[in-house]
Amino acid sequence: MFPALIHTITHLKGGIFGVPLFHKRESQFSIRTPWGLSFPPAYVDTYSLSRRRKIYSQEKGFRYQSMEKPESDVAIIDYLQDVPLSDSYEAALEALSSLIRQQKRGDQKTIGGKYGKLDRMRMYLKILDLEERVAGLKIIHVAGTKGKGSTCTFCEAILRESGFRTGLFTSPHLIDVRERFRINGVDISEVKFLLYFWNCWNQLKEHETEDLPMPPLFQFLTVLAFKVFVCEQVDVSIIEVGLGGRNDSTNVIEKPVVCGITSLGMDHTETLGNTIGQIASHKAGVFKHQIPAFTVLQVSEAMDVLQENARELMVPLKVVEPLDSKALNGLKLSLSGDHQFSNAGLAVSLCKSWLQRTGNWEKLFQKDNREANLPEAFLRGLSTAHISGRAQIVHDSSSSSSHVSSEVAETSGDLIFYLDGAHSPESIEACAKWFSVAVKGNNQSPPLVLSSSHNIENINIVWKNGHVQHEKCNIQEFNKISKKILLFNCMEVRDPQILLPRLVSTCASSGTFFSKAIFVPSISTYNKVTSGTSVIPSDISSKDLSWQFSLQRLWERIVHGIDTDLLEKSTKMDAAETSPHREFLYEDASNCSPSNGYLACSAVIPSLPLTIKWLRDCVRENPSLRLQVLVTGSLHLVGDVLKVIRR
Repeated sequence: MFPALIHTITHLKGGIFGVPLFHKRESQFSIRTPWGLSFPPAYVDTYSLSRRRKIYSQEKGFRYQSMEKPESDVAIIDYLQDVPLSDSYEAALEALSSLIRQQKRGDQKTIGGKYGKLDRMRMYLKILDLEERVAGLKIIHVAGTKGKGSTCTFCEAILRESGFRTGLFTSPHLIDVRERFRINGVDISEVKFLLYFWNCWNQLKEHETEDLPMPPLFQFLTVLAFKVFVCEQVDVSIIEVGLGGRNDSTNVIEKPVVCGITSLGMDHTETLGNTIGQIASHKAGVFKHQIPAFTVLQVSEAMDVLQENARELMVPLKVVEPLDSKALNGLKLSLSGDHQFSNAGLAVSLCKSWLQRTGNWEKLFQKDNREANLPEAFLRGLSTAHISGRAQIVHDSSSSSSHVSSEVAETSGDLIFYLDGAHSPESIEACAKWFSVAVKGNNQSPPLVLSSSHNIENINIVWKNGHVQHEKCNIQEFNKISKKILLFNCMEVRDPQILLPRLVSTCASSGTFFSKAIFVPSISTYNKVTSGTSVIPSDISSKDLSWQFSLQRLWERIVHGIDTDLLEKSTKMDAAETSPHREFLYEDASNCSPSNGYLACSAVIPSLPLTIKWLRDCVRENPSLRLQVLVTGSLHLVGDVLKVIRR
């Protein structure tokens, strides 16, 4: 067994990466000593990366500043044991799962102890010796209903392209919890995640009392994000609010550099209130005394509340117009959909403010100071930012994978997934508009973008929001028979009677109509944290599909205008086949008779893997077929689809 050499610029304060050596107290999930590694020594040359940033900064005319000066750049992990890395990671996921207090979204289970949420957060930070160091982070704090993740992602890409070491904390994750923590645009590695995770876990576990229990999942992840960003010595931390703002775990941030509020709408009403004004009040809770804030155009009720809160705290609040496409100099936003121009405009204002308030705007962009021009680094960031599961197009490559013969690959149809985790009325409408445009422009060549300093693996199919590039095009692609399929699920706390009709009507107004709708349960559960390698449950016999059948009934009512009572009397609508027969895909809706239980427009399939297999089999059997599958209604469903098709 070899020690792992970690080349770092961080102080050695009794441990690795500035992290104290692990506590040896036993607990259910604690690792008493660092794990053994089943591979050769890992050498991470972060010093060289830091040095290159320093040189770049000096060339730009300003002195690179780090949070701490290095005292040593080599640490040796010399406490080893025979625990495979994968086992340690699964143990961490089990530990995280134990922090979930709710069995499903909407459960209102209170946390024990005598302290409020934000008081607990401050105590957790104090236990981890993070209070002062978090205060030293230069933070962009973003709240809102729609577009928080996209705005934060744009901000991260812009500032990374400007030469800064970035930290990005977003939620939720789609496949792996490490997606929530990005350093310089890349998910944190398993090794580093485990180092920081177990350090935080063991220290908090040692201080657990009846009055101060272990933090619930999101609070723990928020604390972990601060730990990661402090130890990784990021220059800027972009923090997305989890829920609301005023009482959100991230609101322990006392002095951000700048705050942003994205578009507001009706979501999480069970927690934030049932009016747009009440929701706006929660979001405005991220405002801090005299700290600049930016927001997008809002409905008058929401804007009035934001402006009132801003006046009380003497916050200079500016309303940002959507980014003018002309400002992109012929480039395209990397995130698709017209609504992204609003998020991009907000991100540009937040980044400009951050650069100005940290004293870097003039030093970096003195030649690009005209208001009408965006610096080249901004253009690179806006045209290369990436976020999964939001207006993302993925061509399924299973038929052309290495285990499929070239003859089969050449005679297979197309299976294209359009992924958007929209789950509010406003976001589902934006999703419908994006999908309607995307399916019509599917055969158009992807736009050119400026080269990015952030390298992305060069593979046959580039997974990118809105644009999928291929090595070669075939003229036969333009002669495909296209069928649009809706693959849908949503949490029971949502209102499908608002979501589904708005989706259908918005698509129809653009001339887009679904051939079929398929309703499936999600693989992931609200009470367990899993990863991309976690085992997918194979037992479908015990799945409760009552929610999926209620969604199907609603769909049939929307499509056919049939009375609810007639649908309820249909016994055949309560039994799901393993997968539909092949003819289902081609059956005419006019033959559908929901009142008799004969459905040609929709199906309930008890398993997502079975659904994906059925879709793949359909296109393999028909080379002239193109299936354009919109996956929406739930980020959990989107993440599960990505997990299945990437295996």
